[in-house]
Amino acid sequence: MTSGDFLATLQEGFPLCERPFLELANRLNATEEEAIELYSQLKEEKIIRQTSAILDTKRLGYLSSLVAFEVDEAHIDDAAALISTHPGVSHNYKRAHSYNLWFTIAVPPDSALGLEGTVALLAQKVRAKRSMLLPTLKMFKISVKLDTNKTKELKEKVIKKEIVPIELTSLHYQIIAQIQEDLTPCTEPYAEMIAHLGIDTALFFECIHDLSRGGYMRRYATILNHRNAGFVANAMVVWDVDDEVGEEIGAKAAEFSAVSHCYLRPRFEGWDYNLFTMTHASSLEELEAVIDQMGKELGARDHFVLTSLHEYKKVRIKYFTPDTYAWELPFRLGAAS
Repeated sequence: MTSGDFLATLQEGFPLCERPFLELANRLNATEEEAIELYSQLKEEKIIRQTSAILDTKRLGYLSSLVAFEVDEAHIDDAAALISTHPGVSHNYKRAHSYNLWFTIAVPPDSALGLEGTVALLAQKVRAKRSMLLPTLKMFKISVKLDTNKTKELKEKVIKKEIVPIELTSLHYQIIAQIQEDLTPCTEPYAEMIAHLGIDTALFFECIHDLSRGGYMRRYATILNHRNAGFVANAMVVWDVDDEVGEEIGAKAAEFSAVSHCYLRPRFEGWDYNLFTMTHASSLEELEAVIDQMGKELGARDHFVLTSLHEYKKVRIKYFTPDTYAWELPFRLGAAS
């Protein structure tokens, strides 16, 4: 069992069964102890970031967007620190552009400030010179699976998951609260969650299957730290594509294996790019080659590489917790006084 094979398997989907490390070991001709030991080692080396449920923000009723601010370079660290205090901010980067601070934010459906109100407040607090709210118009791909074995072809088929509508119960919400936490490597890592919920094992996994079928959980899998896993060249590449064929071109862009995220977003005054692709590679030369090939195939009028200069925050947001309401409270009280 090589670490490359192990990481590739973990990213595809972590087993949802009583003894998942035994299942992984059986797939990779190893022992359960070896699988737990290797996982623990990779976690200690910070190659593995987290193993948990990857939930669908929109299906859960949250409002979200990519946001770009232009802030004073002299105070960008302070601005980023303030923005990162919001519990719904999952990613926050300094990027090489006049819009120099880019972050993603999500707020619950009953947020007192709402998405636009929250962004407007943050812009005011950090004294942003300009701002762009860039919500997703069409999502083509969201799947961070780094090719740790270097076996993937340039292109891959993007499979659209079929959704079976289900009605969420209070138990589903309780399980969501448990499975968004990072998994602890041990023989039965789900046992503590099940005991906390006070339900039997079969019902626990049945409810998780419900969440998957209903599209609330995209998958349960391991996410890696890109750089520590050897993918040192990462960039958000934005493209100016014809709106009339935007969906067709977006689908083509999503087929590139190096692309983990691919979205159509609105244009903005002074911002002509409408297709966003997050691209990963193990070297700058490899990244440039992928971008060059994409440029040849997509037929975009123009593109720009939004290089990341500094990572301020990169976490999984936690859904249905009191954190966002607590963050909003001082501003709500201020408005009421």
